[in-house]
Amino acid sequence: MEEGKRAAHAMLFPFPCSGHINPTLKLAELLHSRGVHVTFVNTDHNHQRLRRPRGREGFRFESVADGLDGADRVAPDRTVRLYLSLRKTCKAPLLDLARRLGKREGVPPVTCVVISGLVSFALAVADDLRVPSFVLWGTSAVGFVCTLRLRQLRQRGYTPLKDETYLTNGYLDTPIDWIAGMPTVRLGDVSSFVRTLDPTSFALRVEEEEANSCARAQGLILNTFHDLEADVLDALGDEFPRVYTIGPLAAAMHRRVDHHVASGLSLWEEDAACMAWLDARPEPPGSVLYVSFGSLAVLSPGQLAEFAWGLAASERPFLWVVRPGLVGGDRGMDALPEDFLAATKGRSFIAEWCAQEQVLRHRAVGGFLTHSGWNSTTESIWAGVPMICAPGFADQYINCRYACGEWGIGLRLDEELRREQVAAHVEELMGGGKKAQDMRRNAAEWKARAEAATEPGGSAYENLDKLVEELRVEGSNSSAAVKFATVTNGRR
Repeated sequence: MEEGKRAAHAMLFPFPCSGHINPTLKLAELLHSRGVHVTFVNTDHNHQRLRRPRGREGFRFESVADGLDGADRVAPDRTVRLYLSLRKTCKAPLLDLARRLGKREGVPPVTCVVISGLVSFALAVADDLRVPSFVLWGTSAVGFVCTLRLRQLRQRGYTPLKDETYLTNGYLDTPIDWIAGMPTVRLGDVSSFVRTLDPTSFALRVEEEEANSCARAQGLILNTFHDLEADVLDALGDEFPRVYTIGPLAAAMHRRVDHHVASGLSLWEEDAACMAWLDARPEPPGSVLYVSFGSLAVLSPGQLAEFAWGLAASERPFLWVVRPGLVGGDRGMDALPEDFLAATKGRSFIAEWCAQEQVLRHRAVGGFLTHSGWNSTTESIWAGVPMICAPGFADQYINCRYACGEWGIGLRLDEELRREQVAAHVEELMGGGKKAQDMRRNAAEWKARAEAATEPGGSAYENLDKLVEELRVEGSNSSAAVKFATVTNGRR
């Protein structure tokens, strides 16, 4: 190392759920592959649950307590309790861990802190250490901008809603045409959080606070690439001059130097048998529909039944992830309708969890019925697989809007779920009609652009290199002034 430069050591701490852990882990792997010493911090509870949490030279896993007890973990509002507990109890243990790491033989002091969304309290850890901080925000660029604008929507009177009739009387179709870098969108597509009737909505205020807190960090990291969201990224650069677009992280990981770790850490055991089932499918390539609603979505028994019987009526082969807790009451496969498995025997495989990136890239898979979470959306784009979108929470609505309207790779299901529409959309996506052909052509084009962005010389590849350079703090004293080069979404 050049004289006067310190070894870069990034301490990464994601909000403790799969949707935050896995992209943060991918980022950690990418940093490590570029020579950055990495400490990845989980909560004690998740550290015990996670699959494959093994470290190696220059890459360690550590954990801190989250402050919850057994009753908290099974409470209906457990995610809210977790968020509040982390804010109350986690700063001191993280700070202590960071200081202890620098005293270990062969381990350089922590030179930067990287967090995911929803743990903005950890920015204060970086302040106390006098090192820079970076936020990996887990949504698209447009999702981030929409979250930033929740405050203006509230101030302008769009939300909260006046009463329950506003959920169904067309009010959510109100056009929003003043968000820079975005086309006109429906109010209801901005975020699920605008749908509250509560003027003191906890979720709305948390989202506002967490998104706006990113301005305190030295850089914002997004799992996207410039071509995919050029207009909104250009507009965002006026507020956040240091935006590192290094996605799709799935594609970037595929090209990483170090192939030590698989695609991520899982809170559930991945069912390897589903891959064997895909391998054995007799149909032409691209004939199987993959169905998954991510790690947090909760369906009602009625919604599950509409999806199930819609899939049955489609007569298309499908692989469906029905994880524990997918259905209200912490139910999973046991909530599937009676006779459903018999009705789809021979063309269906039900798994509790699977290696999603591998599934989407399997030659047998030609469509994805998804909740439109951003991780799933980017993985589908990278795989070149078009989607049927069933959004229900947070940024999923705007992701769906862009997939269907801007990128031409999605079909949207109505919010009032009907099995007839599920079956019709499956047939439209998986059939050979013009709409399906157009979507497949668009998906192939976006796949090619995603691959180009993550190749050497591509915008995401170069932004990752610039981010790594920022982490190489000048001087032997971590409290020395840190100079940050301006990076604007892959543009020079």
